[in-house]
Amino acid sequence: MNQSFIALIERAIKEYWDQDALTDYKGATLQYKDVARKIEKLHIIFEESGVKKGDRIAICGRNSAQWGAAFLATLTYGAVAVPVLHEFKAENIHYIVNHSDARLLLVGDMVWPELDEKEMPSLEGIIMLNDYSLLVSRSEQLTYAREHLNEMFGKKFPKNFRIEHVHYDLDEPEQLAMINYTSGTTSLSKGVMIPYRALWSNTQFAYEVLTLKRNDRLVSMLPMAHMYGLAFEFIYEFCVGCHIYYLNRVPSPKIIFEAFEEIKPSIVISVPLIIEKIIKKKVLPRLQTPAMQILLRVPIINDKIKNTVREQVIQAFGGKFYEVIIGGAAFNQDVEHFLKMINFPYTVGYGMTECAPIICYEDWKRFVPGSCGKAAPRMEVKIDSPDPHHVVGEILCRGMNVMLGYYKNEEATREVLEPDGWLHTGDLGIIDEEGNVFIKGRSKNMLLGPSGQNIYPEEIEEKLNNLPYVTESIVIQKDDKLVALIYPDFEEAAAQGIVSEEDITRVMEENRTTLNTLIPGYCQVSRIKIFHEEFEKTPKRSIKRFLYQNAAD
Repeated sequence: MNQSFIALIERAIKEYWDQDALTDYKGATLQYKDVARKIEKLHIIFEESGVKKGDRIAICGRNSAQWGAAFLATLTYGAVAVPVLHEFKAENIHYIVNHSDARLLLVGDMVWPELDEKEMPSLEGIIMLNDYSLLVSRSEQLTYAREHLNEMFGKKFPKNFRIEHVHYDLDEPEQLAMINYTSGTTSLSKGVMIPYRALWSNTQFAYEVLTLKRNDRLVSMLPMAHMYGLAFEFIYEFCVGCHIYYLNRVPSPKIIFEAFEEIKPSIVISVPLIIEKIIKKKVLPRLQTPAMQILLRVPIINDKIKNTVREQVIQAFGGKFYEVIIGGAAFNQDVEHFLKMINFPYTVGYGMTECAPIICYEDWKRFVPGSCGKAAPRMEVKIDSPDPHHVVGEILCRGMNVMLGYYKNEEATREVLEPDGWLHTGDLGIIDEEGNVFIKGRSKNMLLGPSGQNIYPEEIEEKLNNLPYVTESIVIQKDDKLVALIYPDFEEAAAQGIVSEEDITRVMEENRTTLNTLIPGYCQVSRIKIFHEEFEKTPKRSIKRFLYQNAAD
């Protein structure tokens, strides 16, 4: 089997030449041949400005068709892509550009005004993503290349740019393809070195388990600079001839619903937060009326109602998809229980940037609720525990998807990567006889109870988040006591006449009392602290927990 990732890209461009490829929702569309032309123009800029194979090129902007073309241009040239999340703060973007030794930065118009080129002294140029205009040039070669780009393109392809001109040098399995900086729930970003074999293996995995085909449609909601969105909302779909629509505004539930209704995607890839918002705001309130509760207890009516509700939820996602794949963070058990009850086609996967990203997956028809599937093809998973079926231990994995290491950080690499290839994920879990993996929390978040019991704050938070008027929470330890930091749903509370600080505090105290009846004695929450702004998040919408470890004072 040819294991070249670049070969997959070249084949897709040639095979789907005249088809629509990438659309900015409510904006312009690029066909596969347009993407190929943009790749060629960027190759000319790279070549004329002295970029060599293996040089780093950073890309930072909102999801867009231009972002996709720039990413493919970087890899097909043989350079190393450094995708940077546009949600990062300016100093973080400066740090990543400098740390990765990027020679060029391709930047989106929303990001550029926040940045300061003086903070990125080793860059040779900054190029605008949407039209390749030069924002900063510190090289005469680059300036000349941009000024004469169309002339050079015309000389290279005097009789128009055609399908037979598309030819890219193939990659080697261990060759560095990209450096992807982690979003950091527990610490600062690290540069994950992802080889071509990991990109190929993740794309091949999608070919093997997903059902997409030529001309299928997809709504892209996850950031492309994050491995989950990049691998499964862009690379695989591009390789298989799909038409991808980018939501270039912030994907609020309203915009997402509108896009789903219009585009009718063939698959939905999401993080739990988006699904939970849709279910909690749109669906559950209708089912919680007294009349509905009575009807749900009558068996025959019950099934009819479930089918009706299932149909409504399916329509909310466009009505044409094979399954909804959820990943990137822990999934709320109440919402999962509800989806299972109505037999909704969903599955929960598991991965991390260090595996580009997939570790575990299972098709929705065989998926076991509460799990995150089984080891993906070309991956092994084991639990570091005396009894992996019953005693929680760290999840370790090994295989083709695993990174080369952290860029310029051998110490951090040694901490997680064993000489025999096993990667320490930092996540805790158990595995059943069939190989289904159940995640219990992150080892870095684990707290110790008064008698040395392991406390997983995520399990407490999940129960707390299901109580009235709680939007989100973090459980931390202060002087051997557990404290819950809560960001209430002020809007919902106000709608019920709960407005004053005293009222909110009283309701949250009631929640604390209820919560303590639901959890063991050794993990009782001793007090709460109310926050008036939502917690800072990573682009995967996980809370940056490390920012709040001393927030109980």
